[in-house]
Amino acid sequence: MHKWLAIPVLSLVAAGVAWGWLEHGASPNASQTAAAQGSVAAVPVVAAEVRRADVPIFLTGLGTVRAFNSVVLTSRVDGEIVKINFQEGEDVRAGDVLVEIDSQPLAAALAQAQAAKLKDQAQLANARLDLDRAQKLVGTGAGTTQQLDTARAQVAQLEASTTADQATIEAAQVQLNYCKIRSPITGRTGTRLIDIGNIVRAGSSSGIVMINQMHPISVAFDLPADSLPQIRDRMRAGAVSVVAQDHADRELAAGKLAVIDNQVNVATGTIRYKATFDNTSENLWPGQFVTIRLQLEVRRDAVTIPAAAVQRGAEGTYAFVIDNSNIVRKRPIKIGFANRDVAVIDSGVQQGELVATDGQYRIEAGTRVEIVPQAAQTVN
Repeated sequence: MHKWLAIPVLSLVAAGVAWGWLEHGASPNASQTAAAQGSVAAVPVVAAEVRRADVPIFLTGLGTVRAFNSVVLTSRVDGEIVKINFQEGEDVRAGDVLVEIDSQPLAAALAQAQAAKLKDQAQLANARLDLDRAQKLVGTGAGTTQQLDTARAQVAQLEASTTADQATIEAAQVQLNYCKIRSPITGRTGTRLIDIGNIVRAGSSSGIVMINQMHPISVAFDLPADSLPQIRDRMRAGAVSVVAQDHADRELAAGKLAVIDNQVNVATGTIRYKATFDNTSENLWPGQFVTIRLQLEVRRDAVTIPAAAVQRGAEGTYAFVIDNSNIVRKRPIKIGFANRDVAVIDSGVQQGELVATDGQYRIEAGTRVEIVPQAAQTVN
């Protein structure tokens, strides 16, 4: 009785399809032939069957998570911080008052501007009375045109002064309003950069706290420029799905391609893309490095082999195919798509054939092999 050996299963998680390759044991006839010859020992290898499957075609790139909007909160007036109304790491909404600056100096400036306007308004009222009297005197011949012109000029001057006073009041009111620093966006605060009692300066680059919008969130990533036509075609057809993964290929979030940059980076030959994610689970964090997988299409009923079966040499890409007599044949192959797990083969192998996936460094065309499980091959 002959024992059949099973090999590990390679799973493809895409389009809801899971499948695997099954190893095959050496045929009875091949074993008998090898025993009869007795001079050449069979080389143990791990093998997998060429299969057909629906394979999603992905482009993969390294990306950096970025806040959808990010703001460094700064003061627009000089003054002492008298109150901080947020906790570090707290979610805030646009318009919330987060910091209060001592408003007394600016409130005094506003009151001074208002008083100056009242003074000029009183003088303007008196100047208008003088103008009215001058007009009457000129009408009766008791006054001169020079007196009339002087009265008119005085009225015009005081009208301009009251207009300037109003502008000063509005500017002082704006400055006073700036004493309450509000969040310009909805997001999450970071660590506080300054404490109560410190003096802040208008326009200081150091800031008070950074606020990052976490929902939604963006990921910027680069892909080769020659992929642009395919990606644009997919965008015209509808939303392009992207998946963010961590360093262990665990899926963190699913999102959509949002932006294609308007130029190629001539130094790297790549184009910058941006994807957006709802990030309701908050698996994505600003500054985090992730792997982005962008799905272009699903190759239906494609001929596939494990990526480990693909070999490369001076003559090109090939695979070691094992025939029914357990003899190795070196077969040139043409790859249509490949990732770390699977290769889609456009030509070179056919469904049902066996290809070596481990132990290839000990074989060549014409080598007799024994198909073993992965663990057994490792021990050997």
